[in-house]
Amino acid sequence: MHAAAFEAMGIADEWSYEAIDVSADEFQSRVRALVADGFAGVNVTVPHKLAALELADRVTPAARAIGAANMLSFSDRGIEAENTDAPGLLGALGVSPAGERATVLGAGGAARACVWALVETGAEVSVWNRTQGKAEELAASLGASVAQGAGHPLGADTYDILVNATTVGHDVASGERTGSTEPLADLKALPVDADSVSARHVVVDLVYGSSETPLSALARQRGADVVDGLEVLVHQGAASFRLWTGLDPPIDVMRDAARKT
Repeated sequence: MHAAAFEAMGIADEWSYEAIDVSADEFQSRVRALVADGFAGVNVTVPHKLAALELADRVTPAARAIGAANMLSFSDRGIEAENTDAPGLLGALGVSPAGERATVLGAGGAARACVWALVETGAEVSVWNRTQGKAEELAASLGASVAQGAGHPLGADTYDILVNATTVGHDVASGERTGSTEPLADLKALPVDADSVSARHVVVDLVYGSSETPLSALARQRGADVVDGLEVLVHQGAASFRLWTGLDPPIDVMRDAARKT
């Protein structure tokens, strides 16, 4: 999607984007080599997000609070670590979540970025995780609360925005397994009451792939406003694009390219 944006803006002769497979052992040396080679920066995926944070000369407040970096920028001032998961979520939502009640499912790095972004923009945020202690730790560190415990489905009146930051649905989205004809059958690991999801809700599923996740399918079936993981990915990429180039990218072009991949 970056390459498509460079082409659309007529700067493909100046900018390029490529995938580089790097092991944990060579991560630091490879990044420093890229700096020496004149790269503007890199996006960083699992399992290098913590290493990227530790490697940086400067860390943005967002990346520091979230505890992970998914982007590095290189300049005369050194290596700066940033986390675009947060602006990616907010950009995909399209409207400010200020004053809304949001529940984030999960307690990993992606969940942490979502909780931070929502709290910072004024949402009332609760965290659910199968391991209650992890939910409590995440909530306490970022100013959120803990949602109802495991075994208790979330009622329709407990949230306006529901964010799935777990891996539930990945096997279906990636094509590893065919989804059930009844979406709820694939959601037993989540506290989702199918009958409570309605058109008044916004459901965000960070999981993405070639097929729709069971949660997204259920939410669409119930009339909810659905934001899928690819939309969040596009806005993450757009945030990186702006930071590296100083230009506003063509979101529609990036979206089309991402969905064709």
